[in-house]
Amino acid sequence: MTKKSSTDDSPDHAADPIHVLVVWSPNEGGNEAIQVAAWLARTTPVEIRCVTTFLRPWPSPSISKLGDKYKRWFKKEASRLEKVVRSELSKEGLDSEQLNKRVSIFADGSNEAALLAEAAADYHADVILLGSNATAPKGRFLPSTTADTLLHSSPIPLGLAPRSPKLSKRGITRINYAHVSDEDPSKDLHRVALLARQWDVPLRIVALSPSGFGQAPISQSLELPSDLTLEWRENTLAILDRLSDSLHDEFPEVFVETEVASGSGWAGALDAVKWKKGDLLCLRSTPMRAIERVFVGSQAAEILPHVRVPVLMLQAAAS
Repeated sequence: MTKKSSTDDSPDHAADPIHVLVVWSPNEGGNEAIQVAAWLARTTPVEIRCVTTFLRPWPSPSISKLGDKYKRWFKKEASRLEKVVRSELSKEGLDSEQLNKRVSIFADGSNEAALLAEAAADYHADVILLGSNATAPKGRFLPSTTADTLLHSSPIPLGLAPRSPKLSKRGITRINYAHVSDEDPSKDLHRVALLARQWDVPLRIVALSPSGFGQAPISQSLELPSDLTLEWRENTLAILDRLSDSLHDEFPEVFVETEVASGSGWAGALDAVKWKKGDLLCLRSTPMRAIERVFVGSQAAEILPHVRVPVLMLQAAAS
């Protein structure tokens, strides 16, 4: 998501505005995505465009039969929508210099995920910002069907806004990277460290384990689970030290801290971490085949309902 007027590794150059595509509809009842867009704008230069989708309940050939009547309705609705969008953005403290000239896009079609992907490509968006499903508890994120599709297919990072978020007035004050698998996170951390350097904020690497490290299903006398817990913690601390040292060598100006958190399930692991209003959590999103989504799911999808801060989903770095 980071942008530079020169190369990313050149900290002396000012950042170009990040193109933020905010997915928002007045009918959905919440403006969390707009709130997080304004929060991001207090951190770094941005250029914001909103997109609202209308899913046609009839097949495409029927549009020709509606003719001018539908076109007139669509044009009027787009005009009304732009006024509402500008009003909402203004309420959150965003000014005209932070908005794209085409600040509001009204897109119609039969597939919302496809409409959003097309809007992002047309805008050359650096991030797509989505709000939570309206049924989510306050402070939590539940993906809509469209958000779930994009989590596994979007070619660019996704920003996820929890319902009724508590956000720092100073913008993002710390970036957090969740290390949750055995895969080497070095490339992802490089991208995250670039953001931390660009935004002049610290970086925290949090190793999460949802295990509780397995209670023995029958015998309570087995010592293996506690031994495994100790071994996992020692190995994890060694990995975090190595990652921290590597980042310090490459990004000496970025303050890096590490933390290990485990608990019962992802909820327990995340609750073991202290979060602040200025925290942004970065997670890796790995594209999966349809059958894997049905039967396996993903760690990111399991983690998201328990996160209390805005999230930036990063596509797995190319090897």
